[in-house]
Amino acid sequence: MLSTAFRRICVAATTIFGASIFAFILLRVVPGDPARAIAGDMATDESVAALRSEMGLDQNLLVQYWRYVRNIFTGDLGFSYSTGDTVTNLLADRLPATIELGLLAVLFAIGASVLFASLAVYSNRPWADRLLRGASSLAMGSPPFWIALLALMVFSVQFGLFPGPEGRLSPGLVPPEPVTGLYSVDALLSGDASLALNALWHLVLPAAIIAIGPFAFLSRLYRSQLRTTRRETFVMVARSHGLTKFPVFHRHIAPHGLLSILPAGSLLLADLLTGSLLVEKVFGWPGIGSMTADAIIQKDFAVVQAVLLLAAILYVVVSLLADLTLTTVDPRTRVGAR
Repeated sequence: MLSTAFRRICVAATTIFGASIFAFILLRVVPGDPARAIAGDMATDESVAALRSEMGLDQNLLVQYWRYVRNIFTGDLGFSYSTGDTVTNLLADRLPATIELGLLAVLFAIGASVLFASLAVYSNRPWADRLLRGASSLAMGSPPFWIALLALMVFSVQFGLFPGPEGRLSPGLVPPEPVTGLYSVDALLSGDASLALNALWHLVLPAAIIAIGPFAFLSRLYRSQLRTTRRETFVMVARSHGLTKFPVFHRHIAPHGLLSILPAGSLLLADLLTGSLLVEKVFGWPGIGSMTADAIIQKDFAVVQAVLLLAAILYVVVSLLADLTLTTVDPRTRVGAR
């Protein structure tokens, strides 16, 4: 167990180191001069050169990378030239909105995947299986950006069931006193149920759209695991002991399938927290995704680097926790296990 944990932690540290190099190099080989983008087209060559020197872009890549890593370990993620604020403050301001949206999307994705895959396998009806596979194929091939625009047109503009691109609350409402940063939770903590409902109302549509892609993947994976587990020897033994269909499925098949999709689900959690870039832009959601989109357009290196590194750390940490959890509950996954 300890050797497995040590090995996972070494792999996680190496992955984060590699991600930091990738983010640093990638943003410096893309076309365009960030100093010119910040200074503007009317700026003189001298002022642009001075800005490049101030940003450290006139130094060689090794020096720039060393300064970048050194600042990370001191808690300095850099300065956003496009907003005039530190990246740390920007992340602290935007991250709660993305976490709130991502957590609800995770609940939607996992809940829908488990429900529909279980119904398809438990019923053992060909039409139910074909319906699930068709829905997951359609979801997998639909771009989230296009679905978000379509959903806004239909559910917001046409039927008025959900709010438009208003952000986290309806116009005119005052955000609750910050405790967790999650408006729906903070409103409940302050005893304002109507404000909490308003916050949830703004969450539902963008969270459902973000959950579509993960639903397509998780439902297929869970369905496959359930069908495989249904043919396992221990399931047949349970049936031979007289257990009926529902207890066998509920006690033996479903938990085994859930265990097998734990690593994939954990990676999707990190993806949902950082990968909602275009959907946040469509809904005017003030989270990490919309901030990153603006930073990419304005070539704001420090912001994009910080978000890429944050995404890598989230992937690695969540994956590490999932691996260790799986290793604890399933000894077959440990290093050297037979």
